[in-house]
Amino acid sequence: MNGLYALKPWYADRLSGLRRALAARQVSPDTLTAAGVVCAAGAAAALAWLPTPSAALPVAVLLAGRLAFANLDGALARDTGRTTRRGALLNELGDRAADLLVIAGFLPLAPLWLVAAAAFAATLPSWVSLAGAAACAPRRNGGPVGKTERCLLAVVAAASGWAIPVLAVVAAGSAVTAVVRAVWVWRALGKPETAVAAVAIERAATTERDMATERAVASEKPVVRVAEPTSPATRRRPPPSSSPSPSRSSSPRFSSPPSEPDRSLPLDPGEVSGGITHTRPQSPVDRGTQLRGTR
Repeated sequence: MNGLYALKPWYADRLSGLRRALAARQVSPDTLTAAGVVCAAGAAAALAWLPTPSAALPVAVLLAGRLAFANLDGALARDTGRTTRRGALLNELGDRAADLLVIAGFLPLAPLWLVAAAAFAATLPSWVSLAGAAACAPRRNGGPVGKTERCLLAVVAAASGWAIPVLAVVAAGSAVTAVVRAVWVWRALGKPETAVAAVAIERAATTERDMATERAVASEKPVVRVAEPTSPATRRRPPPSSSPSPSRSSSPRFSSPPSEPDRSLPLDPGEVSGGITHTRPQSPVDRGTQLRGTR
C-alpha cells in the first residue's frame, strides 16, 4: 500500500529537466534540502495566519515546492556523484524538520494536545523505516498516510478550515502507517538470509562510494608538507662539481686568487706555504744566515 508515493517515479521524471539544469550550475544537494525546509516553514506561516479560503493556494504551492526539493536533493546527489553520509543525515533531518514545521502551522487552529499528538505520530513511520534500514532491510516508504498524504491534508485544512478533523486523520493515519511499515519490515527480516545479505552488500557498496567521494573532495584541498629532519647518516651528499677539487691542505679557500707577494721584502722561506705568504720581522740571526748564504 504505497498511496500517493506510487506517483514518485512519474513526478521525478517531470523534474528531470530541472535536475539537469541544477547539475549544470553545480548547485549543492544540501542547498535543496534547506530550501525544502524553508518552503515548509512558509506553508506553516500561511496556514496559521492567512484566512481559510485564501490560505489554500500559497499552502499548496509551498508544499509542492517542499516535495519537489525533497525529491531533487537525493536525485541530484546521485546524478553528480556527491552522495555522502553527511548528506544522507542532513536529508533525513530536513524531512523531519519540514514535517514538524507544517504541523506547527495548526497551533493557532487546534488544541495543543492534538497538534502534539499529530506531530509525534507523523514522525513514527520514518523512524520505523530507518530502524528497518539499520537492520539491513530495504527502505520502506509510502502510505496510507505518508509524507505526500500529510501535505495534501494540510492543503485541505487550509481550504476548508477543518483543522481539528485533519489533525485527527494525520495522527491516526500516521500511526497506522507506522504499524504497516513495521509489519512489512519484520517480514522482510524474516526472509532467507540471502535477501538480507544482498541488501547489506548493496549498502556496503553505497558506503564505499560515499567514502570514495569524500576522499576525492578532501584530496582537492592543498596539502602543506613539512620536511622532516634527516640524520647525518641519511643526509645526501651534494653532487660532485665539474671544477677540479681543491688541495687537501689545511689552508682556507678563497673565491679569488691571492695577490702576488711583494718580492722586494725579505721573506722567510719557512713561512711560504699553500699560496699564502706570512711575513714577520726577521731576527738578526736570520738576517745573518741569509747574508752568509749569499757570499
